[in-house]
Amino acid sequence: MLEYRAYNQIESYLHGEMAAEERAAFEALLRTDARLAEQVREHRQLLHTMRSFGQRQALRQQLNKIHAEMQPETETSAATPAGWKGFWNRHAQTIAVAASVSLLSVFGAQWSVQQLKAPVRQQTARYVELRREVERLKKAQTAIINGINDASKPAPRPAAFSGTGFAISANGYVVTSSHVVEGADSVLIENEAGEKFKVTEVYRDQIHDLLILKVTDPAFETFGNLPYTFKTQESDLGEKVYTLGYPREDIVFGEGSLSSSTGFEGDTTAYQISIPLNPGNSGGPLLDDKGNLIGVISGKQAGQEGASFAIKSVYLLQMISELPVEDAPVTAALPKNNALSGQSRPQQLKKLKDYVFVVKVYN
Repeated sequence: MLEYRAYNQIESYLHGEMAAEERAAFEALLRTDARLAEQVREHRQLLHTMRSFGQRQALRQQLNKIHAEMQPETETSAATPAGWKGFWNRHAQTIAVAASVSLLSVFGAQWSVQQLKAPVRQQTARYVELRREVERLKKAQTAIINGINDASKPAPRPAAFSGTGFAISANGYVVTSSHVVEGADSVLIENEAGEKFKVTEVYRDQIHDLLILKVTDPAFETFGNLPYTFKTQESDLGEKVYTLGYPREDIVFGEGSLSSSTGFEGDTTAYQISIPLNPGNSGGPLLDDKGNLIGVISGKQAGQEGASFAIKSVYLLQMISELPVEDAPVTAALPKNNALSGQSRPQQLKKLKDYVFVVKVYN
């Protein structure tokens, strides 16, 4: 629940009741406070819904009033055809208006329902492609595993890749996209050098499609000092950004720019980026030119090459702060020094690639 003061500020802002100086300060805060921006967006939607409901109630009251005024005359006029004719002549215009209002209400309601359904259908059709292809990979992987016991077939790899993850602390914590390991019986991560570690799920945030994994391999000691840090402020439109991921067996570099400060359908929790993505990129890191971690790759828009999305790093940090008590030490182990700043891109990638993993899912 919003605090009373914050609620009043949002109400004042949305109703245009703030002074110019106060409004400018509030909008500056919105650009840096992602959670507040999301609350404002949700409150705006709530006000719109309430306003629409009020308009429908007013229309209903208007129709009831017309009906109440007409009913006594209808009863007295119904006795004779002449009475009906007189009634019609006196109220033809009112009846026509009422009928028009009713028709507009019906068609307006149908149009509103279709408009509400359309974004859902559109979002499903336009944003689900990456998930669908990941599921196809998982099914293909299952078929491979089922074929292992068939001696007539050549021995295949035991698991197909499913996505990307990256280290968030030296002591064995890794983040990826929630949908990457959905329904998995067991999960392994493997870095570019071929080192493999068994991991287990620690904390899942399905709203932001994020998942934290922890290395449970007895042989694991540490990832070493992570070379990147986490950005806590919004990044600027047009900034150069890049990612590393596993859309295939080799690690792949992708570069582009931050093309929007909001994600799919105006989602304030994500960025839109101009980096083409493929199945397997989900869960990868998004970094700026200085090597700051600014987001987690989440998906792409079907039918638009280069329209991809990443959850903002502030929501990853928020998720880390909500970890169970036994996993709270990860906060103290977050990277504090950025070793990528000032380095050329090839040098940045050499330092970064050991901390980016292919996530292998076994069903």
